[in-house]
Amino acid sequence: MLLDAERAYRAVASRDARFDGCFITAVRTTRIYCRPSCPATTPKQRNVEFYPTAAAAQSAGYRACRRCLPDAVPGSPEWNLRADLAARAMRLIGDGVVERDGVPGLAARLGYSERHLSRVLSVELGAGPLALARAHRAHSARLLIETTDLAFADVAFAAGFASVRQFNDTIRAVFAATPSRLREARRTSGAAGRIELRLPYRPPFDAAGLLAFFRAEAVPGVEEVDGGVYRRSLRLPHGPATVALTPRDGHVLCSLRLGDLRDLGTAVSRVRRLLDLDADPQAVDAVLGADPALRGLVAARPGARVPGSVDGAETLLRELGHREAGEALEHPDGAVTHLYPAAVDTPVGRALASGGLVVDVGRDADELLAELTAFPGVGEAVARRVVARVLGAPDVPLVAGGAAWRPWRSYAAVHLGALGPRERDDLNGRSDSNERSRRTA
Repeated sequence: MLLDAERAYRAVASRDARFDGCFITAVRTTRIYCRPSCPATTPKQRNVEFYPTAAAAQSAGYRACRRCLPDAVPGSPEWNLRADLAARAMRLIGDGVVERDGVPGLAARLGYSERHLSRVLSVELGAGPLALARAHRAHSARLLIETTDLAFADVAFAAGFASVRQFNDTIRAVFAATPSRLREARRTSGAAGRIELRLPYRPPFDAAGLLAFFRAEAVPGVEEVDGGVYRRSLRLPHGPATVALTPRDGHVLCSLRLGDLRDLGTAVSRVRRLLDLDADPQAVDAVLGADPALRGLVAARPGARVPGSVDGAETLLRELGHREAGEALEHPDGAVTHLYPAAVDTPVGRALASGGLVVDVGRDADELLAELTAFPGVGEAVARRVVARVLGAPDVPLVAGGAAWRPWRSYAAVHLGALGPRERDDLNGRSDSNERSRRTA
């Protein structure tokens, strides 16, 4: 990914927080990397260079600024806007695939050789998959250090490190501090068995719109919205979990109870995608608000977000109308089709259960759309909603026309109600998805 150095430096000189997470500023004289809005004295232009990711800066020998915490910012909206191999890989790395399956597993999920994948990531992002995963592990470790009283050996293995020595070396290299020093400066706290985090976002943030969507869509036994707090169960790679999300000024308070601490990074990544916290709302609203047909809607709901997904299979079955939850909370780690019994004997349900259909953040949008619409009963409108929600794809054409809304057509659909709560379809599957498709389009 090429960065415009002049534009990037102007953002740094003005401490423009809109660019936090979009690129990294590295200062040659101090060997420290920062977020663009770092409050420290602005370095001279000749002394800075810019990187697309923290991993690239770390690979070049830079350490994270302890003042601005460049790893604790909204992620780059580019990983959703782009649909190429590098963006798909970044989404899977954020979901913890390398920690669970290694680089071979990541390459297999993407359908490329390890060599080709490493070459593309090194060129596009300035770091290979191992370096990107190392940065992800370092961030997960810092969260555990600062939010729990776990022994450092437990933190190391929970964050995905192969040894305590590797953990200690990485923390010192990335943060220029020992784990003990990071814990002394902890910024958040949690009760026993609970981890509390602040998830930042770029303002404005239409929290009320998201809560209204989740309230209307809530499946009893799986989720609820009560008193401005959204709670739900999660199916994570190593076991079940629950989360409570409370929107606040400048951040969302995230309270997690994990069955296995190794799922921390994955849980945070999925919750951020659920709430679309890495969006660039000012860029979206500027484009959509320029259209007379949308101007009033955008003004009424600044910072509208596309409701995301924590589980692709669950989202697909919901969109098809299989909303009953079975024994969801009692068996949150079971196959998702067991949570939606009406789907078990459908073609989509059987494909999901057998692994023949994978609906996750690593999929190519066009390929997933074609694969979904090949199943009987899956209309194009349903497939497009799934692509928009599961992949966080910002430019899915859910309504007719709107070429001027590119690349934010998914957000236009939110404003026009085409990506709002679904009608309560017949749980026996008698509703006609093709008719729903025509109404939405």
